Formats: sequence, structure tokens, C-alpha cells
Amino acid sequence: MKKVLFYAMTGEKMCFQHVLMNALDLHNAGFEVKIIFEGASVKLPSVLNEENDPLFGKALEAGLIAGICFACSKVMGVFEVNHALGLPMLDDMYGHAGMKPYLADGYEVVSI
Repeated sequence: MKKVLFYAMTGEKMCFQHVLMNALDLHNAGFEVKIIFEGASVKLPSVLNEENDPLFGKALEAGLIAGICFACSKVMGVFEVNHALGLPMLDDMYGHAGMKPYLADGYEVVSI
């Protein structure tokens, strides 16, 4: 089975919607898919959650969200709101969410 990690860096909601659409499409086709919020994208989980975004809801339901960068959440002032969502706060790479565990597990990384 093919494995894909979407390593989202951009804080632009429209760009991230395409991450969600592709992740769900691949998941529905039988791929193993994970999404990490890194960089400016850490501002999006609370926005998508507040808006009841249907794609975000489906990704959550399907277990596609691997987590949110701990350090970027702190720097961008969204740590508390992100932590309250109950998603894993990832800090395995100098306080940030690293790709290495996923590459070691055979994931192809798509950074956007």
C-alpha cells in the first residue's frame, strides 16, 4: 500500500483545502495518508474547526491528521487553541514536526 504524508506549511486556507481534498481522495482509494500542520498552517486547525469545515471534519473522522507543530503553534500564538483541539502536538525535530519518522516508515512526502 502506498503511503503519503502531506506536510502543510502554507497558512492559506484555499491551498490547504486542496491538501484535504487530495488526502481524502487518496485515503478513499486505499492509500495510507497523514497530514501534518507545520509553519504558517498551524493557524488553520482552529479556523477550520470553528467553521465546521466538512473536509476537515472528514479528515479528522478518518484519522488523517497526524498532528500540529508544537514550536510553530507557540511562535504564532495559537498553541492554546490548537492544544484544545486534542490533536497531537508534534515536537520530534528541535521542537518542530519532523518528516524523518514518516520517511523511515515508507511515506512519500508532499510539502505544500
